[in-house]
Order: sequence, then structure tokens, then C-alpha cells
Amino acid sequence: FVSKEELDIENAQLLAKFFKKNKFDYCINTAAYTNVENAESEPEKAFAINAEAVKNVAISCKENDVVLLHISTDYVFDGKKKTPYIETDTRSPINVYGASKLKGEKYIEEICTKYFIFRTSWLYSQHGHNFLKTILRYAEEGKPLTITTEQTGTPTNANDLAKALLQVIAQDSKDYGVYNYSNYGETTWFGFAEEILEQSEKLKDANLAKTNHYRTFAARPAYSVLDNTKTQNTLKVKYIDWRESLQSVLKNTVINL
Repeated sequence: FVSKEELDIENAQLLAKFFKKNKFDYCINTAAYTNVENAESEPEKAFAINAEAVKNVAISCKENDVVLLHISTDYVFDGKKKTPYIETDTRSPINVYGASKLKGEKYIEEICTKYFIFRTSWLYSQHGHNFLKTILRYAEEGKPLTITTEQTGTPTNANDLAKALLQVIAQDSKDYGVYNYSNYGETTWFGFAEEILEQSEKLKDANLAKTNHYRTFAARPAYSVLDNTKTQNTLKVKYIDWRESLQSVLKNTVINL
């Protein structure tokens, strides 16, 4: 594993040298600009990381015969469908973040022949900054929570995504292309928050309210559930219900707020 401090993928020359010096068969790119709100006011930064830097990675992978595994997003879709998105549905992002991730996807498709693009949704874990930890922290501090019911998607445990990527590598799959990966089922952000508080036994004490008029700077797809059928059938990756996966995070790990 290489940190951002050790390797800046925005630096094409540095990246090329790293690939020449270190021999490996697979590259998992988890680097991304993920602040959907801020991307609207700093699109250059979002595109630099989510598109141009991805282009650098794709070129180095191609030149060194390395298989690229890249993480993309449900936000490449506009959310106008009423049924889960399949991999070949039209990509039509409605915010800067989604547009920058789409451009990164296109660079990989144009440059690489050996690649897996995994679109995922509503990622969370016991680490870093994410919705799960925000809800738990607010509940712990007694702060009011007003959560939207306007968006429907699937919370996805980052640990499950990591296991899926490692499974693809372990089985040395040659079925390259674009795949969806999320946990199973669907909910709203309010439903996700409610389940977090219910499972952590904080619901009765939490100051939780729902709204269907939550205004944000960046537009979000109203419906972005992903259809995982192709991934399940082709790569033999198994799926876990999002509630069950959430339970494993809350019960089996220590979450530092």
C-alpha cells in the first residue's frame, strides 16, 4: 500500500518512475476527490484528481502490463430511473463530482485493455470521515439531526468492497470491464441514519428528524441503486444485505468518533 504522501498520482513522471522501479501485477486505485459539495466550487481540483490523475495511472498500468482496479461511483448516473442501474445504462452525471468521475472512467476505457472499474455507492466504514461516523458523533453529542428522504441508494460497507476486490485478484479473473458493487437492498439517507441509531441503541435518545426539502449546493441523483447481477454472475462475488453489513461494523469494531 502506498499513501498519498509517498506517491502523488497527479505527478505523471513520478508515477511512471514508481511503476518502473516496483514490479507488480495489479494496481488498486482508491485515490479520489469525494467532497461532492466542494467540487461545485473547485471543479479544477476535482477533475485533476478524479480524471487527469486517473489518466496518469491508466497510462502507467498500460505501459507496464498491470491490471488496474479502479473505484467509481453511482453518481455517474442522473438518478431519473426507477429501477436499479446496470453497467451499460447511459452515464449522465448531474454534478461536478459525478462528471469528474465519469471522465476518469472514460480515460481508463480509452487507454487500458486490462481493467476493472467498480462503481459503488454510499461508502462507509469505521475509519475516516463518513456518514456512519457523523451520525454516531451527533447522537453522542446530542446534536439535532435533520436527514433527507429525497435520495434513494444503497449504503455500502467499504470492508465488503475491499474483500470483493481481493477476490477478483485472487481468482485472476480476465473478465475485464465495468462492474457494479454495492451491498444489497435500498434505503434513503434518513433510513440509513435511523438504522445506524437503531442498531447502536441510540435511536430513542437521538434528536432525529426527516425532511424532503434538504437543500445542497450540488445536485444529487434521486435514485442511484446499482444492479449487481453482472458482478455476481461473472465474478462470483457474493452480496450482503446493507443492514447485515452495518451490523457487522457496529458490533465487531471499535469506532473512534
